[in-house]
Amino acid sequence: MADETPAAGEPFNLNQLQELIELMEKHGLTEVDLCHGAEQWRLRRGGHEVVTVAAPPVAAVPVQAPVPVAPTAVAPTAVAPTAVDSGVQVKSPMVGTFYQAASPEDAPFVSVGSSVQPDTVVCLIEAMKVFEQITADCSGTIEEVLAQNGDPVEHGKPLFRVRPA
Repeated sequence: MADETPAAGEPFNLNQLQELIELMEKHGLTEVDLCHGAEQWRLRRGGHEVVTVAAPPVAAVPVQAPVPVAPTAVAPTAVAPTAVDSGVQVKSPMVGTFYQAASPEDAPFVSVGSSVQPDTVVCLIEAMKVFEQITADCSGTIEEVLAQNGDPVEHGKPLFRVRPA
């Protein structure tokens, strides 16, 4: 990450923010507090407050050195489908907003009755203006769409039920 502190009124460095979010996901962190000069970033996953940026506190507060985090296995780009009742669930691999199509004018990627393969794109999930294509990761037929277009989704939320081929 660059070691630059933006001047007052300058926009956020969205690349830095995306890198922080990816590191949080990679290492399973739910909260990160960073302070550099007059800039303070607080990111929290899984709660109501997602991202808060505030001015530094008036009184000087000692900052603890970050605790080293042991490297963990890299999270897969998609959550493996799980068997449920008469089908397999395709779950969200991340927190974001569910979209059934690439744009409002386009047809949905899949609908009930659509045949899918492991590499078939079934939806998009948007987080911080970044759109991630979600694949079925299984073969079969879509039995049910479990999320509505524009719904907020959490990591692991079922999106589709697929009848295995």
